[in-house]
Amino acid sequence: MPSAELRDKVAWITGGGSGIGLAGALELARAGAHVVISGRNQKTLREAETALKAAGKAEAILLDVADKKAVGAAAEAIVKRHGRIDILVNSAGTNIGGGKRNLKTMSLEGWDDVVAINLSGLFYCCFAALPSMRARKDGLIINVSSWAGRYASQLTGPAYNATKRAVIAITESINMEECTNGIRASSILPGEVATPILEKRPIPPSAAERARMAQPEDLGRAILFVAQMPARTCVNELIVAPTWNRFYVGGIEK
Repeated sequence: MPSAELRDKVAWITGGGSGIGLAGALELARAGAHVVISGRNQKTLREAETALKAAGKAEAILLDVADKKAVGAAAEAIVKRHGRIDILVNSAGTNIGGGKRNLKTMSLEGWDDVVAINLSGLFYCCFAALPSMRARKDGLIINVSSWAGRYASQLTGPAYNATKRAVIAITESINMEECTNGIRASSILPGEVATPILEKRPIPPSAAERARMAQPEDLGRAILFVAQMPARTCVNELIVAPTWNRFYVGGIEK
């Protein structure tokens, strides 16, 4: 249902072709925002764009957030077409697959790939969106971190743990430096969520295990909640975890 807070806002969602990014994009589109999703997979992106257009106003752009020049060009294109970027949701993320994400098994190339997307890519997008927000003295940045950003684990590995913790630091840096410009930033820290990234785990969870996890639409609602808060209010950090939390009850493979 459209909301007064989001009607005609321009929202850019990275990693918007699937998972948490797509779920957040759907919620924002239904609430009346004009949604621009970006991602690296052309097929996934087009399918997501079709679903979004059924929900509201949307478009898709092919983008690798690890490419700083392409990120800058994408932000410029959005501002040129729509006049501004009101909301940025950084949901693009990755981890090392094939069971080679720990110190004894990982490669430096694996580290570089995770850092390029989870940390540098996220920062490039923030950096590119901020000038438009400063000019209008208004803007919201939502950075998808992780439970692992607050509670590191062997399961997620050092590259993922480090980059997702850094996301929290970037978010707070934005708040410290930009709050006087009317800009606020939030870190959302999901626990286990049944998204495609689970296929990169050494032992992908079973269907029964995924059914107990938080679902993408749950995080979509969390993104919508943050986006609908009044501009005077900043949700600095929001942790969203499944009730049946395997980090509490055991059962998570190392």
